[in-house]
Amino acid sequence: MRVMTKIWERIVDKAFEALETNPEGLRYSELVRQVAASDASLKINTIHGSVWNLHEQYPDRVYKPSRGLFRLTKYRDPDTDQLKEDLVPKQPKRIKEEEFYEPFADWLVNEVEECTKAIPLGGNRFRDKWGTPDVIGKRESKRSDIIQAPVEIISAEIKPDTSQLVTAFGQACAYCLFSHKTYLVVSDKSPDDEIARIDTLCQVFGIGLVLFDSGNPEDPQFAIRSRPRHQQPDLFYANRYMKLIEGEMFS
Repeated sequence: MRVMTKIWERIVDKAFEALETNPEGLRYSELVRQVAASDASLKINTIHGSVWNLHEQYPDRVYKPSRGLFRLTKYRDPDTDQLKEDLVPKQPKRIKEEEFYEPFADWLVNEVEECTKAIPLGGNRFRDKWGTPDVIGKRESKRSDIIQAPVEIISAEIKPDTSQLVTAFGQACAYCLFSHKTYLVVSDKSPDDEIARIDTLCQVFGIGLVLFDSGNPEDPQFAIRSRPRHQQPDLFYANRYMKLIEGEMFS
């Protein structure tokens, strides 16, 4: 029994060492992997049995900000329960958000074939406080198609700044007013627990979630986390906004 206790203590110590060097926290599988990699003599099943409820064994030292994610309480912001602001990865200032508009427009057309045409937009092209999509596209049937489907509008909000996820989600929600499908595109360097929350919200509201490498505008590596749900927009607003970009989108 004493031997098993020592093994358990060794595993727990290794788990805390791993969490100490990863302020953002570790997913359960990654925590187990790092503990196993630190000591080849430890059996994987024993590791699982020792760390699966680490947050319950040591509630004063470990907490779970989202399902499957372990983080030390010393890295928790007491006001928000999230990662302390000074520990959130900052994006390089030299890379502008606009640098990702064209690559994402191309990705929508050529990679996932969601659009037959997509263009960068941004700015205040729609001239109101509800915001303008960073990228907007359309999907329409080809003349050769036997069954002609109605034109669909696809909008996207792109946010490399990991501290602006909630704001970006709100903007994406606003685009549902005039879009059949909406995407929220956020940095893959965002904290795991915040991505998990945004992912859940996107699924609830039918918004597609895409992660990308916000440090590499030449090859952002866009990857779908959850697909958008087709929705029926308000045609009054759809026509109102499309009229403002009619020449670019429908010529």
